[in-house]
Amino acid sequence: MTAALGGAGAALPASRGDPQAAGVTPPLYRQSSGPDGLARIAAAWAMPKRFGFLTEINNTHIGVLYIATGFLFFLGAGVLALLMRIQLAWPNNTFLDAATYNQFFTMHGTVMMFLFAVPIVEAVAVLLLPSMLGTRDMPFPRLSSLGYWCYAIGGAMVFSSLFLGVAPDGGWFMYPPLTGARYSPGINTDVWVLGLGFVEIAAVAAAVELIVGILKTRAPGMTLGKMPIFAWYMLVTAGMIMVGMPAVIAADILLELERAFGMPFYDPTRGGEPLLWQHLFWLFAHPEVYIIFLPAAGMVSMMLPSFARTPLVGYSWVVLAALAVGFLSFGLWVHHMFTTGLPLLSLSFFSAASSAIAIPMGIQVFAWIATLWNGKPVLRVPMLFILGFLFIFVIGGLTGVMVAAVPYNWQVHDTYFVVAHFHYVLIGGMVFPLFAALYYWIPAITGRMLSERLGRWAFWLMFIGFNAAFLPMHLTGLLGMPRRIYTYPGNLGWNTLNLVSSVFAFLFAAGVLVFVADFVRHRRSGQQAGHNPWDAPTLEWMSGQPAHGFRSLMPITSLYPLWEHKALKDEELAGRGYLPDAPTQEREALATSPISAEPEQIIRLPGPSWIPFLAATATAVAFAGMTVKSAAVGSAAGAVAAAAYLYWLWSMDKGLPREPADAGRGLALPLYRSDSGSVGWWGMTVLLIADAVVLASFAFAYLFLWTAHPVAWPPDGSRLPGFLGPAVIAALVIGAWILFEAASRSNQRDRRSAASASLAAAAVLAAGALIMGWMWLNSLDIDPTRHSYGASVWTLAGHVGLHVAIGAAMAPWCIARQALGMLDGWRSLTLHLCLLWWRFTAPAAALTLILITAFPHVVP
Repeated sequence: MTAALGGAGAALPASRGDPQAAGVTPPLYRQSSGPDGLARIAAAWAMPKRFGFLTEINNTHIGVLYIATGFLFFLGAGVLALLMRIQLAWPNNTFLDAATYNQFFTMHGTVMMFLFAVPIVEAVAVLLLPSMLGTRDMPFPRLSSLGYWCYAIGGAMVFSSLFLGVAPDGGWFMYPPLTGARYSPGINTDVWVLGLGFVEIAAVAAAVELIVGILKTRAPGMTLGKMPIFAWYMLVTAGMIMVGMPAVIAADILLELERAFGMPFYDPTRGGEPLLWQHLFWLFAHPEVYIIFLPAAGMVSMMLPSFARTPLVGYSWVVLAALAVGFLSFGLWVHHMFTTGLPLLSLSFFSAASSAIAIPMGIQVFAWIATLWNGKPVLRVPMLFILGFLFIFVIGGLTGVMVAAVPYNWQVHDTYFVVAHFHYVLIGGMVFPLFAALYYWIPAITGRMLSERLGRWAFWLMFIGFNAAFLPMHLTGLLGMPRRIYTYPGNLGWNTLNLVSSVFAFLFAAGVLVFVADFVRHRRSGQQAGHNPWDAPTLEWMSGQPAHGFRSLMPITSLYPLWEHKALKDEELAGRGYLPDAPTQEREALATSPISAEPEQIIRLPGPSWIPFLAATATAVAFAGMTVKSAAVGSAAGAVAAAAYLYWLWSMDKGLPREPADAGRGLALPLYRSDSGSVGWWGMTVLLIADAVVLASFAFAYLFLWTAHPVAWPPDGSRLPGFLGPAVIAALVIGAWILFEAASRSNQRDRRSAASASLAAAAVLAAGALIMGWMWLNSLDIDPTRHSYGASVWTLAGHVGLHVAIGAAMAPWCIARQALGMLDGWRSLTLHLCLLWWRFTAPAAALTLILITAFPHVVP
């Protein structure tokens, strides 16, 4: 037993009242006898018989819903594209008027970029990664469910605006001042800002889930160097989302503050600057190209070995290339702004970065070619789509290097050459790999094969249709055809090229329809797929179709376990891995160390719940109420949403036995951790990274607006902030943080009274900081609607104030849980997560106060 308790389990810090602290070896925690282990596992993971569609939260169910919803949005955006191509098929066409065309083109780009491309790659990861990593589910299933319902409901709200006459029409990039209140007085822009803000929150939630899942729930023994290559790609992608998505969320917040409350961030007549939107938007929207491409590249890297019958060449180099792409992608956003009058020196740096990213991209392409060269490729339908991807994406990459050159960019900017380029990159780099993935992995989900004959028809129709539709757009662009025009005269030499593009766009659509027909057909008459129809080497083909995936969690020590360990499937079915039983009779998985994947804990996963669906629906209604300016609807729905989230938070950090549980293979592991090894700690840490990016974006806006109007910062008539008030506020916030630290130490020693007193005092100091901050800001007499300086100061202060207010509310929350016996020296994860919040909030508040107070004194 002592040996069984070794490793991570024995290394856990002991607290007072813990038998291990007294040198006593506790017994294993076991549930009462019942059915055999497999039956217990199946019962725990069974889908509810009633309302399971809405309440089930396991990754298989949510992943399938995610992919299906994303594909529906893809089809809807494709219909819009075809209607636009009819309008552009010949000159002086009146099929669509200008207003309708603007709405269609805005919604086409919005849906493709925000409602299809990013969500569907996250959806594929949610569906496949747990089985690829050798585990049963993601670490936060309710968060995955919440993210899906936020995405589905928010996306439906945005798309339905087309049928309600309130569709956005400012372009999918929504540049101010066109989208400001003056030029877009209706709610069209608000639909875009608030609806997509809802979807963006869902993307961040999925990214948190993926990062923690990849780092903390891999199969025992699956070190970082043995992870499936797709996991590396998704880890980089999720990290990029956590950095890039909060920037566009911040831009959305600033735009809605300007539209709803008149805070002039983008209005140059009041100190604002429209280019601020472009910087924040493209800081996400250009990395978004690689956020879309990298998962697709990961899918290709997973599929190629199966068809080349050989391991991927240069695994380590491909990983390094993916990391390099993720890093370099955040240095490219300005190449969307080469024509905005930025200094030439800065343009040269961004041009060089735009060209440099071709190096890691090339490494990946050459690794794929080398894999094909090194093996004996089998030409099946997924392989056809992979070859089509390589051809199309390389062309898109070459034109990308062309537009990275500043002089050439000046010539083709905002022409159809750029339209052709990014469709070659995005459709070639993402849609073709996605269809390859669908043909490859659908048999693992449905148990039936798609048709090889229909698949070849789908590929050739899509391949020929795509190239014949978009290759001529390079020429129309070079002939001077601008983007975003809804008609054109007939004497400019564009007529034939546009007609060809329109005709072959329908051929591409026909290929998509062939796939849809094949998918519908295969559910009833498709050939049985069997266990592993592609002779694939990775674990997702071993997990089977049940919701729990694996009968037991096997230790994994190679990149291609199904090739290198032929008996692995039989051993897994025999229950020779970890967790062959369900010791708690609930859904369970293993938490492992982030680098070496040593088993550390048995994590109990939540079962079916109404809360994610209810919270997402109420939040969506609240956003809709804000959009239509209905305070009653927004307030009522917001109250329901708040109640759902509070109930969710209260139900977390459940009481668990202190005894370690039998994890199988002679290993006993704890059921509970409250330190930095817990998945909750990792989830909060990753979430705070995104939060820090939002704050950094607001600080960037403050400094950028100063560079745009340095002689009026602060504007005439505004008082320079003094130092005494901010110093007192900072002292109060830091004092509250220190008291939370003291409360945590007292709690660890089971000194309940001291912990409660520290928490109460922390709440008092935090409330005092909020009151002092309000009084200080009002004493400065800064009008946030008169000038961008005041708007920036109030936004920064409001962001920090919100965090301090939440931190203050955490104190009575913890006191109440302690009084009810839900918080003590053993069960202390809630307090540790609150402490993490304060460890971010206090330094952030101090730095923000320094920026607001000191900066106006030191600038000329």
